[in-house]
Amino acid sequence: MSKLKPWFPVILWGAMLLFSMLSMKEVIELSKKNKSLTEQLSQQVEINNKYQSRIDKLNELDIRHSQELASAKNEIDTLRDAVSSGSKRVYVKAECPAVTKNSTESGSNEPTARLNKATEQDYLRLREMIVENERQTQYLQDYIKTECLAQ
Repeated sequence: MSKLKPWFPVILWGAMLLFSMLSMKEVIELSKKNKSLTEQLSQQVEINNKYQSRIDKLNELDIRHSQELASAKNEIDTLRDAVSSGSKRVYVKAECPAVTKNSTESGSNEPTARLNKATEQDYLRLREMIVENERQTQYLQDYIKTECLAQ
């Protein structure tokens, strides 16, 4: 046993050196993994920021077009109420050949061509549908410009 005592510190020192080298290797590998994960995280954060920016732009687009559509509908509703109350009328520009017995009579006594109530309401509904379609088309065009062409 006395022969082992002088070698014991050398063996202990060697074991500590070996353990230290293994620990250093593990630290280096973990450092590389940490760097890789940090890069992946920063890339994901950048991707998330881009998506958030796109979502914000689409929200602004949606709000703007929703407000425009609501404004147009309010305008048509106001017109509908005015027509219903009689303060405004829907006229049709038409030329109707009149059958008159006396050719010297002027047409000043002839009534103006007008639509009946059901047709007026159909006209206003058609006008509302046209506005909705225009706004939806504009929204889709802006969506394509924002979402598809901007990339």
